[in-house]
Amino acid sequence: MTPHTSTPGRAPAAATGFLVGGAAGFLLTEAAAVLVSLALGEPLDVGGGGLPRLALVTAVLLCALAGALAGLRRAGRSGGPRPEGGR
Repeated sequence: MTPHTSTPGRAPAAATGFLVGGAAGFLLTEAAAVLVSLALGEPLDVGGGGLPRLALVTAVLLCALAGALAGLRRAGRSGGPRPEGGR
């Protein structure tokens, strides 16, 4: 096994990062939808599909993948737990 696959805690860190990133992406898209609806004066309709729905789904997935990568990177750092307040 290579060191990248045998490091303990990488899968839970990636899953946690994926979920947190997905939640952040969802909040980001909701905030963007509110701002667009305020600017246009009518709600953003993505019920019919098309490009707006694709953009919103893609934004959530990209945020989720970025969160998973951040979790993997954080789990891959060596040194173990750090003392409180240390860097």
